[in-house]
Amino acid sequence: MAFLLGAAAFVVALLVSVMLHEGGHLLTAKRFGMKATQYFVGFGPTLWSRRRGETEYGVKAIPLGGFVKIVGYTPLEEIDAADRERAFYRQPAGRRAIVIGAGVAVNLVFAFLLLMAMAMTVGVREPGAVTTTVDEVTACVPDRVQDDCSGGGPRSPAAAAGLRAGDRVLSFNGTRVGDWDELRDAIGEARPGQTVQVVIQRPGAARPLTLPMRLADVDGAPFVGMSARVVGQGYERTGPLNAAVFAARGIGTAVAGIGEVMADLPSAIPKLFSPERESTPGGQVGSVVGATDVSGQIFSSESSARDKLTLYLSLVVSVNIFLGALNVLPLLPLDGGHLAVVAYERARARVARVRGRPDPGTVDMTKLLPLTYLAVLVLVGLGVLLILADLLNPLRIPQ
Repeated sequence: MAFLLGAAAFVVALLVSVMLHEGGHLLTAKRFGMKATQYFVGFGPTLWSRRRGETEYGVKAIPLGGFVKIVGYTPLEEIDAADRERAFYRQPAGRRAIVIGAGVAVNLVFAFLLLMAMAMTVGVREPGAVTTTVDEVTACVPDRVQDDCSGGGPRSPAAAAGLRAGDRVLSFNGTRVGDWDELRDAIGEARPGQTVQVVIQRPGAARPLTLPMRLADVDGAPFVGMSARVVGQGYERTGPLNAAVFAARGIGTAVAGIGEVMADLPSAIPKLFSPERESTPGGQVGSVVGATDVSGQIFSSESSARDKLTLYLSLVVSVNIFLGALNVLPLLPLDGGHLAVVAYERARARVARVRGRPDPGTVDMTKLLPLTYLAVLVLVGLGVLLILADLLNPLRIPQ
């Protein structure tokens, strides 16, 4: 039930995000006197609609996007003579640019405000300090690092050596460790199959104990089978100013992360259906299906209610930032492609004016149709590929 609730909550958040994006286009178009005849969430058959004034508002059956139909969005569209002066393509370039960019702006503003609200209400999560004290010992050796221990595999090195929760690791394979980073580095310097000496301080013991431990091999790396205890972890609410700083940093970090992910995606495509999918940034890209599944995992996890809310709201923020980042790509039919056309028209008009020639007017969109079809084919193909990957090799949130 919790999983289904989480999945439904993400679908609602996605629809709200799409409504906001398309609402940005709609409101600015109406503000400048352009004629918008339709405002729909979803695609396919219409489930519900109502006309108010000259605009039909409604919901369609497939919740994978939305659209606003503005009369004369391109010169290729046939329009009534009565609507000619209100056609989008006949408006000044500045107004067209504002209408095109309004959807992206609304998504980014919504993400910013949501991050601010999170910081002031739920609080900013303090990760705390990771110690060398054992919090939990894994019972067996998993097939992959991100997998849960099913109990059917061999005992983990930590369990076989007698390591217990509460033990504090003092040295690993002859290297003294004072914090988790040092312990992780010491483990990384060992090799799978090697027997190492682990010195621990056990609560109630008069002196340190030495445990021999034979390391396992998981994904080609040495595996111990323990999780570390974290101290100082929690949430801290902030005021409006610090919340705004937090939100700005969060959006900057997310945009940089999206750039890294998109740059890595081509090389990650061959791994989408392999166990190494999550090993690279590009492999962590998912579809709407995958994001819905992740939201369900968040709600059904054993985390605290505060952690679940933070993760869910962070997912919603990420979706809005991704919608904004995706739409600024200079590819038709995305918003960025239409902005690029407007910018090209203005640049061409300036050159013509300098040369004493008349304004060449709007771009011949028929010449751009092959590139548009190619962009649509690539985007749809990538979307289908990610959906299949999410169905056959789904992403898992860290436990």
